Amino acid sequence: FAKMPPTAQKAKTVDPNFVTKKIGGPNNGEERTVRSKRLSRYYPTEDRPRKLKNHQKPFSEHKRKIRSSITPGTILILVAGRHKGKRVVFVKQLKTGLLLVTGPYHLNGCPLRRINQRYVIATKTKLDIKGVKLPERLTDEYFRRQKAKKAKHAEGDIFESKKEVYAVTDERKEDQKVVDRQLLDVIRKHPLKKIMFGYLSTQFALSNGQYPHKMIF
Repeated sequence: FAKMPPTAQKAKTVDPNFVTKKIGGPNNGEERTVRSKRLSRYYPTEDRPRKLKNHQKPFSEHKRKIRSSITPGTILILVAGRHKGKRVVFVKQLKTGLLLVTGPYHLNGCPLRRINQRYVIATKTKLDIKGVKLPERLTDEYFRRQKAKKAKHAEGDIFESKKEVYAVTDERKEDQKVVDRQLLDVIRKHPLKKIMFGYLSTQFALSNGQYPHKMIF
């Protein structure tokens, strides 16, 4: 048989966490591998929450993707929420990735609100809203409701507390008027303005024999 050529021996990798120490005595193996740093002998008696190592990016650093069919001025159909079935105008995307839409409120009663793009159907109808100027305060913090702190009840005050009823602020009303005024002017300049006014003011619905997966929106 032909002799195989000698193979180069791989260099042994040294683990920094372990150290080889010499041990006296002929029956002890002369060497022993031990840890360079001893492990902690303390074990908590209670289950405490520990911060786990996570290499994922926080939510604030996630990339906000949006469907290619949704651009500023696109008419969307809401399929969930209080205003489901209404046709709204997409204004812009916020930092959280939510869509900022409006009816306008003057036509179908849908105010400026946020919605996830999962709950909308993008249509091919679009408006040119390049000249529409939005207030700078229309951010996620602007739409976030503030929870009132619960006051400590004294004796006899347990049943006297009432639930807080949501009320629209004056800022919301002013911003809604400013945005609606500009959008209505854009619709009036549309060549099919009468059809567009009726299209936005009516709700989307299906009748017998109509299937959404066969429709072109």
